[in-house]
Formats: sequence, structure tokens, C-alpha cells
Amino acid sequence: MEIIGFILIGLIAGWLAGMILKGGGYGIVGDVIVGILGGIVGGYLMRAVGASPWATPLGNIVVATLGAVLLIVVLRVLKRV
Repeated sequence: MEIIGFILIGLIAGWLAGMILKGGGYGIVGDVIVGILGGIVGGYLMRAVGASPWATPLGNIVVATLGAVLLIVVLRVLKRV
């Protein structure tokens, strides 16, 4: 059942990141992948600065969205190089 939660949070976070960065998203599968990877990146960064990721679904979405935004920005910079 947790995998469904990961997918839903990843979808929401990936979609939000696409909207924040005016990219229009990457399709359902792409948004899920970007959101899940963003959750990993965001969770790692939160722990690295000494903050613990929030234990609520909304907190997880926020952390995953921030991580996904960072991931997309890095990918866009690398794509230009």
C-alpha cells in the first residue's frame, strides 16, 4: 500500500514542480519519476541540514516538490552545457 502513496506523492510533487518552473510537466510517468526522485533529493537535503522531513502527507509533498524543483533546475542547466 505504501507504493501507492509514493506514486501519488510523486505525481503531485512532479506536477507541482513542472508548474512552478513553467515546464508544463513531463506527462504522468515523467511527473511520477521526477517527483519520487525529488522526494529522495529533498529528504536527503533536509536531513543534511539537520531538519527532519515532515511526517505528514502535505509535508512529504512539500519536501518532494522542493527536491523535484532542484532536480529539474540541475537537469536544465546540464542540458544547456
